[in-house]
Amino acid sequence: MVEISATQTDNQNIDIATFYVGNALCGMDILNIQEINKLIEMTKVPQAPEYVLGILNLRGQIVTIIDLGTKLDLSGTKLSDKTRNIIVNSKGESIGLLVERIGDVVRVNSAQLEPPPANIGSVQGKFFKGVFKTQNHLIGILDVEEILEEEQ
Repeated sequence: MVEISATQTDNQNIDIATFYVGNALCGMDILNIQEINKLIEMTKVPQAPEYVLGILNLRGQIVTIIDLGTKLDLSGTKLSDKTRNIIVNSKGESIGLLVERIGDVVRVNSAQLEPPPANIGSVQGKFFKGVFKTQNHLIGILDVEEILEEEQ
């Protein structure tokens, strides 16, 4: 069984917020999410890593925006009217994860989570806690702390 935080409505179910990074369906424990908002005007940060798009002021709070597609070594996020920032909090700092579009909230049984397949193997493989198979999709469950810790 894959280790995931205890966002549980009972002892076995976890609510996973899903979203798209390019064509990849990803998800994270819904309790990791502070809020989801539309892309708003950002200020570029000189000499920041390629995946840091900039910072924005969100109701008086400075939020660093990370292009999740670039961070996962996929193509950069294409901006559209469906593009969203998923705001998470890590070690007292608010971080926005820019994604192509938001999916649904899926309730999963923690026993159904599986380790990431060995064939992920590329740079982005380490950013996943596991996978969940639905009838039509494979959802990669992101390790938010690993994404925010790791410097590429």
